[in-house]
Amino acid sequence: MTSSAPAPVPSVLDLAPVIPVVVVAELGDAVPLARALVAGGLPAIEVTLRTPVALDAIRAIAAEVPDAVVGAGTVISARHVADSVAAGARFLVSPGWTDALLTAAQGSGVPFLPGVSTASEVVALLERGVTEMKFFPAEAAGGTAYLKSLGAPLPQARFCPTGGITAGTAPTYLALKNVGCVGGSWMLPADAVAAKDWARVESLAREAASLR
Repeated sequence: MTSSAPAPVPSVLDLAPVIPVVVVAELGDAVPLARALVAGGLPAIEVTLRTPVALDAIRAIAAEVPDAVVGAGTVISARHVADSVAAGARFLVSPGWTDALLTAAQGSGVPFLPGVSTASEVVALLERGVTEMKFFPAEAAGGTAYLKSLGAPLPQARFCPTGGITAGTAPTYLALKNVGCVGGSWMLPADAVAAKDWARVESLAREAASLR
């Protein structure tokens, strides 16, 4: 009997130019929101562990939106790693990293984007065999100028910059050789989510998906 488990994700950075960073406040929003993002061309969806319903939201999306590649964001502990993977997360994202968190994530069987904001953190991760990272908080930590400067001495590192990025600034990041995709939430305006205007979310997602 063949397994129905989803296929592993080879590289989160190559799924789409933008990974939506989602904060789910109402569990009922999770599935229609994810469907709108996928329909717009953004299959990788980072659900942050910032609300009480986040794990249930991941579980619902994993079960009901088969074309979505749902991940967990704001992963900051080994418990978060275990709970997220158990809920169906297919990738993990953190704002930063520690040895303990990295060890747990590397043992989880799913891709992990550890957060970095300095060259020393990048070098430390390269020593551990990690080449794909989240650059956070992108705008506050130096933006495109900083990432471009990292490219020459550390060309093996690829990034998903997240934090303060907008539809207007995303193309500048995406033009960098060491940027695989960007993370952002501009395609999920609060008023659209509150009104459950999923058609608007889909339209904004389609615009984001066309950035590269």
